[in-house]
Amino acid sequence: MRFILIALALAAAPLAAQQVQPLVQAELPGLLQTYQSLHEAPELSHFEAKTSSFIAGQLRALGYEVADNIGVYAGHPEWHGYGVVGILRNGPGPVVLVRTELDALPVTEQTGRAYASRVPGVMHACGHDIHMAAFLGTAAALARLKSQWHGTLEMVAQPAEETINGAAAMLADGMYTRFPRPDLLLAEHDDPSLAAGTVGFVSGYSMASATSVKIVLHGISAHGSRPEAGKDPVVAAAELVTALQGIVSRETSPFDQAVVTVGSLQAGTKNNIIPDSATLLLSVRTYKDEVRQRILASIKRMANGIAIADALPANQPPEVSVYEYTPALYNDPALSVRMEAALKHALGANNVLHQQPVMASEDFGAFGLEHRIPLFDYNLGAVSAEALAQSQRTGVPLPSLHSSKFAPLPEPTLRTGITALTSVALAALQAAGGTAAR
Repeated sequence: MRFILIALALAAAPLAAQQVQPLVQAELPGLLQTYQSLHEAPELSHFEAKTSSFIAGQLRALGYEVADNIGVYAGHPEWHGYGVVGILRNGPGPVVLVRTELDALPVTEQTGRAYASRVPGVMHACGHDIHMAAFLGTAAALARLKSQWHGTLEMVAQPAEETINGAAAMLADGMYTRFPRPDLLLAEHDDPSLAAGTVGFVSGYSMASATSVKIVLHGISAHGSRPEAGKDPVVAAAELVTALQGIVSRETSPFDQAVVTVGSLQAGTKNNIIPDSATLLLSVRTYKDEVRQRILASIKRMANGIAIADALPANQPPEVSVYEYTPALYNDPALSVRMEAALKHALGANNVLHQQPVMASEDFGAFGLEHRIPLFDYNLGAVSAEALAQSQRTGVPLPSLHSSKFAPLPEPTLRTGITALTSVALAALQAAGGTAAR
């Protein structure tokens, strides 16, 4: 935990916090234009070339040491590493990493905004454009407030969050050996369930791990009129879908949250042909890794058991493989207490809310949990209080993240995002102790 357990020197925070607001206000008009430009030109995961270049250029202009093209995927020459690391050294002290995402989604925008996406079928439907603009505003503010903090600031722009493998790619490319290993990690994410001007967070487990599982059941093809001549993998797949529902309801403690979803079952090409195979794609969500491991073992056991019970070919046992994984997101409780104080000071106590954990996932946790580095990730209100109140009155939900109609309220969301992210970073960089800048 290194310096986290040492109390933050929050006595220094009020002066810096008073200086944040005018800096944010001065930068806001330009950053609103930046946000709109990023929204108009979204790029999909693993293809964020122009977005990455823009972020790198902005950080260089602010005086950061910048390295880019981080996160090359071995075995995927078509995927280039578009991660960016900007470093600002300011003497001995803690090493603090602040992260944003670069990628957009394969969604056709239907917001009607004047600055709607100009890329057919691609949209910043998760708000990564807001994140990037707030990230750049924070980078500028912290560069101008160097007299208020000491240590090393790492501004990290991560590709491929939507495919939950961009963080792993950057780590595999030596991020924690090529650059200073951080003492703590900070990030924010816009949230259409919160009013603009507010933030919310969860102490402890905040988001679940995500494990994507592929199961291939092998059978023996035959004419549909003669099922006795074959071994039907479709029937076995249907039995497996039903059996899998018992993993959470009958094998997992009610105190250990978990989800097992079969999102795809594909088999056959024609109604009168028993196919050779059936393929299932699963999404597994858990907080605790030991629960995840038990569930994966149960999935394999059930697939093998049904294959035996249905007399599927013994020489072709079921293939069960994990093809995507990212760990749970765990907000360090001690760090959460300290960051909550910084947020309340910056935004007002009534604007900092406690939320409930969710089973959705993202890969920011990969930077921390598996490397025992404490992190703090919080949610940023992105819609008007009036729209939120109307939705609650009528029961008509507002457009959610990943919706073609998701449109954050830019000005107050961005102002709060920069203020909040700058404030928590300052609180961390003003901490007593820490490691020397490297």
